[in-house]
Parts: sequence; C-alpha cells; structure tokens
Amino acid sequence: MKRAQIKGVGHYLPENVVPNAHFEKTLETSNDWIISRSGIERRHFAAEDETTSHLASHAARAALKDAGLEASDLDALIVATSTPDLTFPSAATMVQHQIGMTGGFAFDIQAVCAGFVFALANANALIVSGTAKRVMVIGAETFSRIMDWTDRGTCVLFGDGAGALILEAADGDGTAQDRGVLATDLNSDGTYRDILYVDGGVSTKTTGYLRMEGKEVFRHAIEKLAATAHTAMDSAGVTSEDVDWVVPHQANIRIIKGTAKKMNMPMENVIVTVQDHGNTSAASIPLALSVGKAEGKLKQGDLVVTEAIGGGLAWGAVVLRW
Repeated sequence: MKRAQIKGVGHYLPENVVPNAHFEKTLETSNDWIISRSGIERRHFAAEDETTSHLASHAARAALKDAGLEASDLDALIVATSTPDLTFPSAATMVQHQIGMTGGFAFDIQAVCAGFVFALANANALIVSGTAKRVMVIGAETFSRIMDWTDRGTCVLFGDGAGALILEAADGDGTAQDRGVLATDLNSDGTYRDILYVDGGVSTKTTGYLRMEGKEVFRHAIEKLAATAHTAMDSAGVTSEDVDWVVPHQANIRIIKGTAKKMNMPMENVIVTVQDHGNTSAASIPLALSVGKAEGKLKQGDLVVTEAIGGGLAWGAVVLRW
C-alpha cells in the first residue's frame, strides 16, 4: 500500500516580536487578561515588505534543508492560506518561483485555520493516487493585515508565520504501524458563516477585517475538534491510548486543553506553541510540528494526531505516524 511519509519540516516567524504589553497602549486590555483568555504571551508580525509568499518561502527552504532535498525534487507544492499576496496568481506559484522549483505544479487551498489539515489530506491523496511522489505542504499567513486594531476580542489573538512539511511516497503494509498519513477526516458547514469571517473580499471591492463571535466559536470548537479526531483515529484503527502526540491548531489554550480532555489525552502529550506565536491560522500546525521536532519531542515512529477548525466553519483531523 502506498503511504505518504514525512520527509522534512521547517518553519519561519517574522523578526518583529509583539508582546502583549504592546496592546496595553491602545486597548482596554492587559498582559494578564490576554494570557488568561488565550494563553498567548507574544506573536510575530510581518514587516511591511514581507508578504505571505515570502514567509512561506522561508519555511519551504527550511523544510527542504531538513529533508536533504532540492526544490527540483518536488512534484507539487500546496499553500494553505487565507491571506495570499494577490487575488491571483496563487501564493503557491509565487513560492514555487521563489524557491527555484521550475517543474511540477502548485496551487492554494483556502479553509482558514483548517487549511493545513485540508491541504495535507489533498497532498496525501495526490501521493496515494500516484499523481505525485513528493509534495510540499505549507501553511502561511499574514493575519496582521486583516486585523481591526480597535477590537480587543480579535486583534490580540492572531500572528503571522509559516510552516512547511514534505511528504514522500513510500510502500507500507496497510496497517496502523506504517509510517506516514494513516487517516484523514474533513468537514464543513456553511450554516456557521457569520461566527467567524472577514467582512470584505474581491467581489465587494474591500479588503475587510476579521470578525468573530468568540463564545460561539469556542462552543463549536471543542466538540467538533474532538469528534473529528476520534473519527480519524477510528479510520486509522487506533485509540487515544496509542497516540504519542496531539499537535492541535494553536488557537487558544482553553480550546487546546478542552479538546485534549475530550480526547482523553494528558496535556504532557500535547505540543503547545500558542504562547509564542498566537493564532497563525493555517500556519499553526506545521509550525508546531517543526518546533516539536526541533525540541526533540517528535521522533520517528511516533503516532501523531492533528486537528483544526476555522471559518466556514471548516474542520478536520489527520492521523499520521512520524
């Protein structure tokens, strides 16, 4: 059986670090309030001349280095983002050019914070079907460009960054002991459009700002994240007891803890990076995977569950063996 195995990971965060104290100057908020509500201590904002494709390219080069590969070794490149440089062409084709990948194909996926999970599932399908042998999947965002700086309920939560992962085709036995992607589960429900969205877009001729009904998002997040994780684990033929690491979307520490509890996973088996970079949307899972490997937590053979939820609502999970 064909499996999509992890070959390398990498990430990039802009140099501009923004601590919680930054917001105390302009908003009725405090460092303690932000930490208590979200667990976030700092985030990174892109420089004026940095775009999403630039962040993604930095992460891509780091992943190539980690994998010992060149850009020419890739067959496909997928960028998950809600904040592309331009309406078109895709950020992925820009990254393709910036890293010197002259062959293959590249495209974007937009599923907001669930974007990386959706992109990973698509990359897995490309490999399992034989369409591609090596696929780079990148999550990259510049959410600082769509923040309403007067809304303390949203602007303190988000940051910019990018993470990349390379998948490579390999033969497996078709069991849960195989390395690589074992199962995926994707979902969406447009009924909940109004609880997390940006109030602008191309056809309305405005950029818009991110709008969120925080309590509603929180209410849906824990239930849906735990459910999709369990569905993916069932498909893979594994249980919570088999899982070595949960690498969740880094949105909010309360959501992360609540989901882990519903999954019967102790927090010491959850990789948490939200304190250092805030919610980087589609970038947060690959960023956390890269940090987890760099810190020596993720080791070959470890069973990993990732899950995310974002605007749409769109949500999903991937079970993989490192």
